Amino acid sequence: MAVETATAPAVAPAGKVAAAPAAAIPTTAIVHPLVLLSATDHYMRVAKDTKKRVVGVLLGSKEVAGERDTWKTTTHENAYVAANTVNVTNSFAVPFEEDDKDPTIWFLDHTYLETMFAMFKKVNARERIVGWYSTGPKIKASDLEINEVLKRYVKNPVFVIIDVQPKDELGIPTEAYVAIEEVRDDGTPTRRAFVHLESEIGAEEAEEIGVEHLLRDIKDATVSTLAERVSAKLASLKGLKARLEDIHEYLKQVHEGKMPVNHEITFLMQDIFNLLPNLNVEELVRSFSVKTNDMMLVIYISSLVRSVIALHNLINNKITLKDEEAEEGKPKEVKKEVK
Repeated sequence: MAVETATAPAVAPAGKVAAAPAAAIPTTAIVHPLVLLSATDHYMRVAKDTKKRVVGVLLGSKEVAGERDTWKTTTHENAYVAANTVNVTNSFAVPFEEDDKDPTIWFLDHTYLETMFAMFKKVNARERIVGWYSTGPKIKASDLEINEVLKRYVKNPVFVIIDVQPKDELGIPTEAYVAIEEVRDDGTPTRRAFVHLESEIGAEEAEEIGVEHLLRDIKDATVSTLAERVSAKLASLKGLKARLEDIHEYLKQVHEGKMPVNHEITFLMQDIFNLLPNLNVEELVRSFSVKTNDMMLVIYISSLVRSVIALHNLINNKITLKDEEAEEGKPKEVKKEVK
């Protein structure tokens, strides 16, 4: 256990990075719900209502073939996962402290990390260390040095920032990074930098059942299925609007010269434009109109049926009420006993 110091963090800018071969560096991180729950519990117990962050170790499934620390992994069902994809299935907290005034001074308990991993390995020998997590919510000065510490246990550790208090409900609360050696065009010495990875939230069948069980306590039973579907559509449209605004802001900054051109991003945007339907084609416009009219016809007929059923129930209710009133108005017959 020792106190470490770090230099300022670096995130690789677009268009100026020459990374290691694709086979050596993961490209996608799949985070399971158990990891999110563990990180949130860690934060609530240690750093709630403070500006501190918590740090922990990420565990994943054991490699199937190839050399050590290759990124060919398998899930618990022995189903192969694509190469360069990290499946983060578990995690555990690690004692961590950093100076509030000087974030480059920090402390990580290596002995605790190794002891906990040894115990986890006894429970599930197929899980290994694949990276580490932080509650961020942003990259800090010491993160590159912490990443170097994790390289003692895994060749290319994945760094996942888990936002335990997300303000944006439209996206996922994880951001994944991996450290590379950045090579600049001007011939200056290389330096380490974080690059983004694609991050997903994935779950196995048992985890899905557990998450659904937890959501029962917070789900509003008074909300209908239709209202839920409409809310989901609305959230999707809000998410699409936010992504379009991000694209617009990026293109604006590139046009003004504030950001360099990233050809990979432009290629992806071109793919998006190529997938958009051409509304100038008459057949396509007619197809949209027919589909819309069919859907509106179904909605109209459904409204008529609901109105007829409601009117039918109202008439039946009035008839029943009238019959009950008539029964109450009749004189009661008195039976006389014959002696």
